Amino acid sequence: MIRLGKLTDYGLLLMCQVVRTRSRKNHTARELAKECHLPMPTVSKLLRILHQNGLLASQRGIKGGYVLARDPELIPITEIISALEGPFALTECSSDVAGLCDLEPSCPLKENQRVINQVVRSALARVMLSDLARPMQLTAIRDGKGNLVPITGAAIGRTQ
Repeated sequence: MIRLGKLTDYGLLLMCQVVRTRSRKNHTARELAKECHLPMPTVSKLLRILHQNGLLASQRGIKGGYVLARDPELIPITEIISALEGPFALTECSSDVAGLCDLEPSCPLKENQRVINQVVRSALARVMLSDLARPMQLTAIRDGKGNLVPITGAAIGRTQ
């Protein structure tokens, strides 16, 4: 199973909450913890990581807090995932780091794994934080020839 860690899930939730409540000038860890129903230490840790990775800007003082470092339309979710999980790779051999797997020198799937990794990463890179913060619905997919194949159903917000 391909799975994001719980901290990454919480980080995405926090970032979406910041987008949804952008009318507030700054977001404190305490407010975000309460709104997202997350423990304060976890929220503080995630905000620090997201700030260190340039996704949030912080302001100190009585009226301080966190704000998005860029518009949510300019933040791909892969950037948030990488900040919290590390380099994006579905398998050890699909990462850019050599020598993580003993089978790497003789693995017949290594190059295919890298292609699959790039396809998944590219698809996720097209999903922006602004998309994640509002309802999305898949309305079409591409077939093997690159043609869009419609899927029935109404779309809300930006469609993928």
